[in-house]
Amino acid sequence: MYELQLIESHVPAQADMDIREITVGRLLREVADARGGAEAVLEVRQDGTFGRSWTYSELLDDAESLALALSSRFAPGERVVVWSPNSPEWVLMEYACALAGLVLVTANPAFQEKELRYVVEQSGAVAVFLVESFRGNPMLEIGHAAVEGNANIREVVDLNDAETLRQTGTGGSALADVQPCDAAQIQYTSGTTGFPKGAVLSHRGLVSNASYYAGRCGVTEDTVWINIMPMFHTSGCGMVTLGGLQAGCKMVLVSLFDPTVINRLIESQKATVILGVPTVVVGLVEAQEADPVDASTLELVSCGGATVAPDLVRRVTRAYDCKFSTLYGQTEYCPVITQHHNHDSIEDICNTIGQPVAQTAVSIGSVEDNSVAPLDTSERFALPVPAPCWNTMTTRTQQARRSMRTAGCTLATSGEWTRAAM
Repeated sequence: MYELQLIESHVPAQADMDIREITVGRLLREVADARGGAEAVLEVRQDGTFGRSWTYSELLDDAESLALALSSRFAPGERVVVWSPNSPEWVLMEYACALAGLVLVTANPAFQEKELRYVVEQSGAVAVFLVESFRGNPMLEIGHAAVEGNANIREVVDLNDAETLRQTGTGGSALADVQPCDAAQIQYTSGTTGFPKGAVLSHRGLVSNASYYAGRCGVTEDTVWINIMPMFHTSGCGMVTLGGLQAGCKMVLVSLFDPTVINRLIESQKATVILGVPTVVVGLVEAQEADPVDASTLELVSCGGATVAPDLVRRVTRAYDCKFSTLYGQTEYCPVITQHHNHDSIEDICNTIGQPVAQTAVSIGSVEDNSVAPLDTSERFALPVPAPCWNTMTTRTQQARRSMRTAGCTLATSGEWTRAAM
């Protein structure tokens, strides 16, 4: 925990971890060079059975070959939508787009035609990569309908059609020179405003934030991290996927959440870390209480995305005999802003959202003029100072406030950003 002596409602950025001046693709290459033979990804299919697996060398090889295919069909900086549930192909597209200098636009697989059309058109995407269906949603059919009449769209590709996915176009055969501050992803988030905004997230921001998050979780190369978070969100493709990449650890990628299956995975894979939103964690702990598995290897349950009830914290630590950490974030921030340290007391975990992660300044300001408030002010407004390079794609100005209790103070954060640079 940071030992802070505050004289006003402002926490300066702490430099206990460095800003990562590196691209996602370069990071993958570094880890593959250092940990090539280590298991990187294990697929868990929608029926709960195990599928394919990759070492870090194999993951890099497949990502680079896909990146070369994409580079022959799309120019650096062009935007492509990935509309799919969790799958190894999603992971490969994340790395391939990063290597090729393409901007990956994420989309929720539950979208219907109107929602998907908005994301495709508003992002300026030139292609949609999807699957045939998921949980009864006819995605291939919807995808074609959503791009009808869109002159920008050049391809609609089924991710499970390997031949079409990896076909070679007429463009160049070399990968782009991607820079850390280049856009890596666009993630659409309604936040508190109810109007979808496309947050443009940089390589630097995603990699650095994942590093801070994973570091505070205590992730090492021996960690086994079960990824139940959706890849279309920064939690799945950023915090867990890129967080695990930092350490070169194993990620068990789950396509469809089933609490009984996940608990059995914790036991069989000797999992050490798992991240979930409160409703998901409730499902896990209820299943563990009803039908316990050997979860003795589990070291940490990380939780955020909504209010975490103190009772849930205590139930998890009791049922799994592990540590619990809550966090608060915003997609625009890549996304973690505050997070507990692993040695924080149960009282702090139950009643606060932790301290800011590394390289993150947070101030509490006046609702009237946003000036930094004195420590004894009762009404407060929080302004996180973003570390990554990003900007918000929006067609209108919107602002909102969100309240959250932390360390005896009320936090409310701005729901609208225009641009920030680290």
